Amino acid sequence: MSQGKQHRLGREAIHTVWDNAIPPRLTIAPGDTVVFDTLEASYGHVGRLVAGGEPACEPGLAALIAEGVYPAAPGRTGGHPLTGPVAIEGAAPGDTLVVEIVAIEPAPWGWTGCRPGGIGLLDDEMDESARHIWDLRDGRSAIFKPGVSLPLAPFCGVMGLAPAEPGSHPTAPPARHGGNMDIRQLTAGATLYLPVLVPGALFSVGDVHGAQGDGEVSGTGIEMEARVTLRFDLEKGRTIRQPQFRTAEQNPGPRGPYLAATGHHPDLREAAREALRGALDLLEEQGLTRTEAYILASACVNLLISQVVDAPNYTVSAFVPLSIFAEANESR
Repeated sequence: MSQGKQHRLGREAIHTVWDNAIPPRLTIAPGDTVVFDTLEASYGHVGRLVAGGEPACEPGLAALIAEGVYPAAPGRTGGHPLTGPVAIEGAAPGDTLVVEIVAIEPAPWGWTGCRPGGIGLLDDEMDESARHIWDLRDGRSAIFKPGVSLPLAPFCGVMGLAPAEPGSHPTAPPARHGGNMDIRQLTAGATLYLPVLVPGALFSVGDVHGAQGDGEVSGTGIEMEARVTLRFDLEKGRTIRQPQFRTAEQNPGPRGPYLAATGHHPDLREAAREALRGALDLLEEQGLTRTEAYILASACVNLLISQVVDAPNYTVSAFVPLSIFAEANESR
């Protein structure tokens, strides 16, 4: 990828819908690098709760969060807060935008939550809403509780381009333009390829996670603010059907050994739900409550499709990394 100029786009350039009528906040040339400052997914709502005393977390961390709390955004539509859009000179429908993830600098805190009736895989089985505030201050690990931690593996949950269809579109569902794909392998060193659908491409980024399991089962990873450095290039005339990516590592984050629970069902989602129930059982055996297990699973348990050919049932496996427990590390 060619080297060009470096630009900066701060949190003043925020939008909360996909819309190809939103004018670019920055126009760059292929080969240029942009440093983005992003907001966490709640747009500051969780930080304001912590600053107000709820939920409780370590006092020093709570004070740090309170210092950085920003006011509610006027006219917010409810979607992910995205930094952008950025226009790329010469980009046209039928081209492919190349996005190299150069660096992702994590914030000192993050959060993961669940609530009955939410979007998570087992939210209908949860008895209470809960939110965990993660201590990320050492820049390397996420502390869940004494004796339980996992390594940071930050990535951008949302990277995408303006869709071809006119009007405002919600940020939650991913589509051909990219968006809220939550691909945890898109860490620093990976490269994302996106099909350009409108002139200029109009790229935006946000929803950065400090870590996440494959599946994001509670509906949230470790949600955090971040500083994201991306380098852009353009492949003229190369048309791809859907987003593609190149990564040096398939499984960033906690290492093995693993315990895995399986689920089998003719419906793939139900197979995933059954596998996740088994993973939560395994985590409860480590002394966690069901709610704690669910929140922790969203940050580190990986759901993988094991087979789709043995009719009538699909098989999903849920991998629990044992390395997140201090006792397991001490015994290795």
